[in-house]
Amino acid sequence: MDRLFLETKLDAFDDGTIEGLAWPFALPDRVGDMITKGAFAGAALPLPMLFGHDQNDPVGIWSGAEEREDGLHLKGRLLVDEVVRAREVRALVRSGAVRGISIGFRTKKATPRPRGGRTIEALELLEASLVTIPMHPGARVTSAKSAVEALSLAAKIQRATAQLTKR
Repeated sequence: MDRLFLETKLDAFDDGTIEGLAWPFALPDRVGDMITKGAFAGAALPLPMLFGHDQNDPVGIWSGAEEREDGLHLKGRLLVDEVVRAREVRALVRSGAVRGISIGFRTKKATPRPRGGRTIEALELLEASLVTIPMHPGARVTSAKSAVEALSLAAKIQRATAQLTKR
């Protein structure tokens, strides 16, 4: 009988890594505000990761911020090894109960929009929060590495290996 061995390596195993689109550029938020590309230039990192904009509830840090064509993307880590609340928030993100990202900032330069809201051209980014309902409907968590995903992948590999060895 021939045997096939597959070696699997995972870069992150439930380390709290999280990524998201914090602000899409193309559409206004729920109150009509739009933020232009370039407004986030010079964002000071690391940036606090809060839960629900509560300054007394920090759950991690955002270590990366990048303006792309579609909006501001953040990358960070829930402090799951150090903070009990971060483990709770990770469970909420995994389950889909918390899917949004909302930013806290101080406006530096803005102009009124004809139908309400503002076009914000410069700001000071103060924090980004994980929230249930973000101010911008397009702001969302896009990736959260977890043990559940890793175990699911391992199970799929085992099933595929079993099918290959039956032949």
